[in-house]
Amino acid sequence: MNKLSFTKMHGAGNDFILINDLDGKMAIGRSDIAALCERRFGVGADGLMFLRKASNGADVRMVYHNSDGGEAEMCGNGARCFALFARRELDWQKPSLRIATAAGIIEAGFVQNFVRLRMTRPCDWREPVTINTKHGNFAVVHINTGVPHVVVRVSEIDSVDVESLGRELRYHAIFAPAGANVNFFQIGSDATLKLRTYERGVEAETLACGTGVVATALVAEKYHNIPIPVRVRVRGGDVLTVQRDDSNEVYLIGPAVFVFEGKADLEEITSGSSRKLQAN
Repeated sequence: MNKLSFTKMHGAGNDFILINDLDGKMAIGRSDIAALCERRFGVGADGLMFLRKASNGADVRMVYHNSDGGEAEMCGNGARCFALFARRELDWQKPSLRIATAAGIIEAGFVQNFVRLRMTRPCDWREPVTINTKHGNFAVVHINTGVPHVVVRVSEIDSVDVESLGRELRYHAIFAPAGANVNFFQIGSDATLKLRTYERGVEAETLACGTGVVATALVAEKYHNIPIPVRVRVRGGDVLTVQRDDSNEVYLIGPAVFVFEGKADLEEITSGSSRKLQAN
């Protein structure tokens, strides 16, 4: 029986399945991707990426799917992992790599196991609004840094019910129909930002979110006088850095780690996921 070859990686605890599909022959549907990402019956991951050929000025194309199988525009932590994966698979010798995503072309530079991503230009800024929730009233800012984000400043990050409040804001009517990732941040005494993120598509808190780190840094700069460059500590414990160059381009810098290589029996994984659903 044919097995699906994959690589498991993580960026700041945000974990991913990566698949080389440069020949364009991979046929995996949304339910298959969700089954692979399922943590008890599959490989387990926050998302899955295909490495594919690209045109229009990019060197490669990244196709990103959340753990529910749905395709998303971009993922900052995923893109760092993808860049190292693509460099290895292509035996890429240049110091940078241009990656086509559904949000536009991003550029990855390599510094050992760290990747410096030049992000797409932020868009869809919305002025702060106050939203009434069952947890209280919260001032929120909307910004798109490759995917839509809501950013909320809190005084005690560890006391936030990220699952419940994040889900309520993620599905709030004001952000329909796309919804948004929800980021809660606290400003530390050294101006380092502490961040926790509820991710749409995963529908839970994740250990890190790269585009969320960038969104939070930009909101903290604009509304809370925190200058960039800024360091952001994510839930998984790693610290990511957001920088800006003289051309006003924004960069995300952080680690990416190869975890293991594997082969998956997709038929068995999918049937196991189906049995789980029937049992429920």
